[in-house]
Amino acid sequence: MKLDYRFRDPALAELALTHRSVGRPNNERLEFLGDALLGAIVAEMLYEAHPRASEGELSRLRAQLVNGQALAVIARELELGEGLKLGPGELKSGGFRRDSILADAFEALVASVYLDGGFEACRGTVRELFARRVADLPRSSKDAKTRLQEWLQARGLPLPVYELAGSRGEDHAKVFEVTCSIVEPVPLRADASGPSRRAAEQDAAEIVLGQLAEPLPSA
Repeated sequence: MKLDYRFRDPALAELALTHRSVGRPNNERLEFLGDALLGAIVAEMLYEAHPRASEGELSRLRAQLVNGQALAVIARELELGEGLKLGPGELKSGGFRRDSILADAFEALVASVYLDGGFEACRGTVRELFARRVADLPRSSKDAKTRLQEWLQARGLPLPVYELAGSRGEDHAKVFEVTCSIVEPVPLRADASGPSRRAAEQDAAEIVLGQLAEPLPSA
């Protein structure tokens, strides 16, 4: 693991990388805490970096930085997959490469730093990891679905298709899972989840936009 933090209690770091497929104890509680810490610290960074941005703009920028695929990228940079503890089924199916498992482990690791070293240690670690990402983040006053639609329309391409893949959780804390698909200029599909279908669609559209920003393969 390449995290620039030395744990006083290595057991916390080990727990952060223990998937629920192993049994209990596992990293689910840490993941819950880490998600909240990560959201607050990244929100602080965006608040500082974009003093004129509206609440909606800041929320959309945060969604670009803390969605599952973005966190999985950081987890890979930190080589968390190599230290994951997975049950036999997840090991067999390659769970150490799965975005959702890597993202959850990263959130749990953020919480473990907080519990080991306190809030300032956690804040400093997160800010170091996200400093470049916040600085490089383009800001737009338009939401992701609008930008994706306009990008496709400007090129005479078919509009994206959003599908509700499912939902989970209690009614008061339901999580919606959505896919966003396009067929041209190349077939792309993104999965996202959120507290509402609209929020999940925005995140999925943001991921597709990020993929379109990369060099597209030639025909």
